[in-house]
Amino acid sequence: MPAPVRDTGVGIGVAVALVLAGLSGERPAGDLDVLGLVLLAAGGLTLAAGRRAPVAVLAVTGLCAVGYQAVGFDGPAVAFLFAVFAAMRAGHHAATAIASVAMLAALPLVALSSGRDVGTAFTQGRDALELAWLIAAAAGGEALRQAERRADEAERTREEVAKRRADEERLHIARELHDSLTHQISIIKVQSEVAVHVARRRGDQVPEALLAIQEASREATRELRATLTALRDDDLAPPRGLDHVHELVSGARSIGLDATLTMDGPRADVPTAVGRAAYRIIQESLTNVVRHAGATTASVTVDCRPDLLSVQVDDDGRATPGTVQLMGVGLLGMQERVRALGGRLSAGARSEGGFTVRAELPVDRTP
Repeated sequence: MPAPVRDTGVGIGVAVALVLAGLSGERPAGDLDVLGLVLLAAGGLTLAAGRRAPVAVLAVTGLCAVGYQAVGFDGPAVAFLFAVFAAMRAGHHAATAIASVAMLAALPLVALSSGRDVGTAFTQGRDALELAWLIAAAAGGEALRQAERRADEAERTREEVAKRRADEERLHIARELHDSLTHQISIIKVQSEVAVHVARRRGDQVPEALLAIQEASREATRELRATLTALRDDDLAPPRGLDHVHELVSGARSIGLDATLTMDGPRADVPTAVGRAAYRIIQESLTNVVRHAGATTASVTVDCRPDLLSVQVDDDGRATPGTVQLMGVGLLGMQERVRALGGRLSAGARSEGGFTVRAELPVDRTP
């Protein structure tokens, strides 16, 4: 049953019980009788909003209880006890304590102001709001709140464990697949090279299709080995991070790319996972620049701030604004790394020409 329906049912039930209790006991005559019955019903019906506005319901039920006691209805503050339960369940401890103390003081004073003697007034106030029932309602609400919090935490933990296991299994499958593909493509590469070599020794013309197979197999072998090395490197090799980025830029320079590196801010406290992700993003970006962009220059910018690490790689390659950029394996891999750390990745052509990759990774420095 939906929660709003349950709350409405509770409100109606309490309202009916209070009105019946008021009709069966002593009550004033005339207009005060009608006013008291209205306050009894209102106190119960207000509970229908207890989940949405627990503090407001706490105040209204308390005022209704004081009101019908003042006009002469001698009945328990049942609706207020339900409101205390709902407010404690919602975590409003201070508001519940203040309202409870106010009610414990107000009910005897209301009875005393109605002309009763001091002993009768305090007895009536005590009967209207028993301290034991008040404590029980507050304790019940707090106990339910703690139980719901633990249930939510357990559910969140289960989801995190399931996600981590799924990621581990996906990585395992990727490694197995890469191992298998690397072996098969290596066979194709060797066979095509042997066929080209034999054809040339015989003086035969080498078919263009065979040369294309040879070149494609070489490129595929290089790509698969590079990807497989990256997959294994996360577990087997010493972690690569921001301190090793200059090696990537130097490597790009060594093959003719005019690459520059700018690093701002302290990087000593950057978590290992964040530094490794930044290194891989820069590595993949520079690899794409060298292989596919047709660029002559590239700039790498790393900005270390207290709560965020940003990485940006720009080049002056062939990309132009308006061109559709397909999400290749490299960009998808970057996206997975950034998403796993709760960051953001953007990649696309620059207005002045060339391509840019920017990643923003949150830095959690909590010990």
